Amino acid sequence: MGHVTSDASHKFIFYVKLLVEMPYDAPMKRVTRFAPSPTGHLHMGHAYSAMLAWSHAVESDGHFILRLEDIDQSRCLPEFEDRIMEDLSWLGLSWDMPVRRQSEHMEDYAAILERLYSRDLLYPCFCTRKEIRAEVAQSNSAPHGPHGPVYPGTCKHMSVSDRDNKFSDETPYALRLDMERALTGINLENLTFLERGKGHIQCDPASFGDVVLARKDTPTSYHLAVTLDDALQGVNLVVRGQDLFEATHIHRLLQHLLDLSTPEYLHHGLVSDMKGRRLSKRDKDATIRSLRENGYSLEEVKKLSGFGK
Repeated sequence: MGHVTSDASHKFIFYVKLLVEMPYDAPMKRVTRFAPSPTGHLHMGHAYSAMLAWSHAVESDGHFILRLEDIDQSRCLPEFEDRIMEDLSWLGLSWDMPVRRQSEHMEDYAAILERLYSRDLLYPCFCTRKEIRAEVAQSNSAPHGPHGPVYPGTCKHMSVSDRDNKFSDETPYALRLDMERALTGINLENLTFLERGKGHIQCDPASFGDVVLARKDTPTSYHLAVTLDDALQGVNLVVRGQDLFEATHIHRLLQHLLDLSTPEYLHHGLVSDMKGRRLSKRDKDATIRSLRENGYSLEEVKKLSGFGK
């Protein structure tokens, strides 16, 4: 059985202790985080999200955390880590140390996967993306979720011998959450999360189907890692873009299955370019670094991001 690292456990205990010992009449100290992937330079959308999260922490005399979501080692580069920190410092932000790098905590995620696997909530899927697309295309009744067709469950009922043969042949696989089993016994009316400005949101994780929680070559996923990390780091207000709103349905289910705390959420609008298109790391002209190099001041960048007055 795996275990959560003692360093992570001590941080978790510290933040829980901080909240428990808080006077009842005191405003909640917000623990927020900014969690970019070091796969490119930060753009103005990142700047807005980071500054918004930081401001909520500072205004409540709380804590602002920087986390690097670098589980995809084929795309993440150390040079981008340095540039992220340079940009955030230029924006006037500071954060708690040390910075958590997900790639350094794979044993934490392995321990969680083992817990889910021991409860028969995971199963290996050997289908390629091409095979899944072909099967969905052939089906006239393939269910659709928030992001398109959901996995049809091809490998869910594979025999043990067939699975063992696939493992012996070292066939690539993903570990999928058996959504039907995961939801057994759960009263969905009570599966909600608090969204700032909108109240309690009813969750519908079933609409996502059997989501991937890990792969053979990447032993965790965004859903699993971000849910565990937020709990371990005591995050009680998750500030992130509206594009991740739907993913919260999956995260809330994982919190329930793993007995993890549920933070409050604030999903903000996305920053767009002059043509109304969502910014991405491919938009080099909109990166903080390029704006800095072209002489833009801090106040001008804040205003461009929508954060400044």
